Amino acid sequence: MNCTQLIRAINKAYSQNQPFFFMVDFDLQNGRFFTPKEAYVQGILFNFNQTRNYPDIPFSKKEITIKSRPISFDSYKESYNIVSQNIARGNSYLVNLTASTPIVCNASLTEIFHGSAAPYRLLYQNHFVVFSPETFVRVEEQSIYTHPMKGTIDASIHNAEQLLLSNPKEMAEHATTVDLLRNDLSRHAVRVKVDRFRYVETINSGKKKLLQVSSQISGTLPINYKHRMGNILFDMLPAGSISGAPKKRTIEIIKEAETHQRGYYTGIAGVFDGKKLDTCVLIRFIENQQGRLVYKSGGGITSLSHEKEEYNELIDKIYVPNC
Repeated sequence: MNCTQLIRAINKAYSQNQPFFFMVDFDLQNGRFFTPKEAYVQGILFNFNQTRNYPDIPFSKKEITIKSRPISFDSYKESYNIVSQNIARGNSYLVNLTASTPIVCNASLTEIFHGSAAPYRLLYQNHFVVFSPETFVRVEEQSIYTHPMKGTIDASIHNAEQLLLSNPKEMAEHATTVDLLRNDLSRHAVRVKVDRFRYVETINSGKKKLLQVSSQISGTLPINYKHRMGNILFDMLPAGSISGAPKKRTIEIIKEAETHQRGYYTGIAGVFDGKKLDTCVLIRFIENQQGRLVYKSGGGITSLSHEKEEYNELIDKIYVPNC
């Protein structure tokens, strides 16, 4: 369905306290909306912080391995240069630059779904699988929360956490994203505040452990928010953490610089259980392109970025967090 239809469907179901699952692509052109049971029948499985739509049946798990063939540094640099030139001209302060990496994996998408560990896991038929660590927004009663994630480092590096938190580029990128998300929440919420700023979490990437920096922002929605939940969500899209600032111009730069179609990658998906809404950013994303698997990943570029470091971050994010 198109986004107008999806907004209406969310508004109606939310106002009637009817559980649903939805997702929308990065370009806000294509959406899906199902009851949890309908999603299961359609071959769509989700597990969002233990809210799931499939039975608890034994599943044989195995260690999942990936062999990747990243784009060349020269190819990445062409896209990176377009971004950095626009930043130098003042057209953007932060641009999330992404790419597709062909991979070979020893597991099917279904096996990856059941064998990966992440707060948000989604299997969309045999088209793609997601194991995302990043919340977009959570809504419970009148409270709304968002948790932008920006800043990653290999945990095995000496003094990794200190290096990450004191890195000027990572600080600028995270602060810009927090400010953008705070402004997005303020379009509909009042008493918006940053509850926790730049806290560090450990992510097991399978091949290594990564440290990831997050923040928590919260606000209070108006009394009639249930009838406008779809509008509230879409007014915040695309998610600031995977686009940039200022958002409109930055999206234009992304279209110019990137060499692939994002599709549902970096879109959002959400589950409403009748009381609370939990949504995620669709990152850590493997797509089946006519029998060929690609892993979509990327990172934020600022004026303080270094092209080689950003290229390496894109590669470091190619992993499956095994259970």
